Amino acid sequence: MLNKALFVLCLLMLMSPLTKVQAQTDSQNYPYDFKNGDPSGIGKWYKGREISHVMGYQGMAWLERSDREQEEETSSLLKNMQLKSTDAVADIGAGSGYHVFKIAPKVSDGEVFAVDIQSEMIEAMNEKNKKAKEDHIQFIKGTEQSANLPENSVDKILMVDVYHEFEYPVEMLASMKKALKADGKIYLIEYRAEDPTVPIKRLHKMSEDQAVKEFRANGFQLIENIDNLPWQHCMIFGVK
Repeated sequence: MLNKALFVLCLLMLMSPLTKVQAQTDSQNYPYDFKNGDPSGIGKWYKGREISHVMGYQGMAWLERSDREQEEETSSLLKNMQLKSTDAVADIGAGSGYHVFKIAPKVSDGEVFAVDIQSEMIEAMNEKNKKAKEDHIQFIKGTEQSANLPENSVDKILMVDVYHEFEYPVEMLASMKKALKADGKIYLIEYRAEDPTVPIKRLHKMSEDQAVKEFRANGFQLIENIDNLPWQHCMIFGVK
């Protein structure tokens, strides 16, 4: 029979929320680590980077703020994408559709996939489209592990300040890789971690080195990092 002290120790181990996490961390093939970190993070790490909390739909007004163009120069970003009228473009983490409804008129003979995991964001975009009446936009409810895009369907994928929030970056990159056409590109927009003057929380920034490390591990290569945005990287990745 177990003595009382040993019994209590076993019980505490079974009750500990770290037991499952530790098992995951110790798994040889599991790509993530779990440990305490920044209050803005979820305690889950990939390639030395802690994943941040997702910005909820309650922050929708910030996405639509009037000075966003001045702060981010979205018009320059869209020029960087070199959009063609026939392009199929996916905005992953589309939020309230700030970029979606700027892209749609530029790809009038193509298609726009507006992807988000929050139902409230999808509803907000549908409401906006009642006025915009862009019939070539598909609103797609993604998951934490998949963008739910058709295979081999997309010329360009845009992610604006959202990749750092993906709870499953490996699975999401695999999902996007399947969705891209042979010469498709990912446009990764992230606040520059290298610049301490960018007024954004640390976990909501990414360095070029970190992004390259993560994307390279998942079959992508950096084509170019266009540095014409005030606060953000504009990194273009293609499949290796």
